[in-house]
Amino acid sequence: MTYQDQAPVAIISRNDESRLGTPLLVFLHGYGSNEQDLMGLSQQLPEEFTYLSVRAPLQAGPGYSWFPLTQEINYSIESVARSVEALWALLEPLSQQHSSITLLGFSQGMAMATSLARYQRDAIEAVVGLSGFAVDPKHLDLFDDAKLADKPLPMFWGRDLADPVITRDKIEYTLGWVPGHTELTSETYPQIGHSVCMEEIQDVADFLNRVVLKDK
Repeated sequence: MTYQDQAPVAIISRNDESRLGTPLLVFLHGYGSNEQDLMGLSQQLPEEFTYLSVRAPLQAGPGYSWFPLTQEINYSIESVARSVEALWALLEPLSQQHSSITLLGFSQGMAMATSLARYQRDAIEAVVGLSGFAVDPKHLDLFDDAKLADKPLPMFWGRDLADPVITRDKIEYTLGWVPGHTELTSETYPQIGHSVCMEEIQDVADFLNRVVLKDK
């Protein structure tokens, strides 16, 4: 099943006129999870934002995924492209109603967040990636990395160096990609494994204040 087969499911922190003109932060959950998973983080993040959490389109066990994975975290780049285009179809109308769009993705959600920024750089203010990776586009024409080289993406990347889930090849590709395409804030958190911690979320809040809100 894809976005084309069903209406996207999302929850939003406020859905009245008070959200108009506010910065929008979009939560993108990890493989096998759902739109409820990350929404609680909004309680620890700046109140100036409106928070939108989107459910991935594909069934994956008890939850959902943005694109199919194997145990080795291989994936079809074409399936990534389809989900990126569908996610942008959901967010594009909202981009006209908010002052900016920032993406926060956990695990596979980080792959989606960085991919959408590579597709629509001018529309994305910043990306927060937690315990995840950026995808190797191979011969995919959807990504415009040249634009990111000219206009680097403000990005926060938090992880445990010993993350047991994200495979080494995915980390190595991401480490090679970020220097030429992002203005990177990188932090590591020993012993969190494939998860997040309160120290990390405070660092994310600081990043959002400094980069998106600019301490206003």
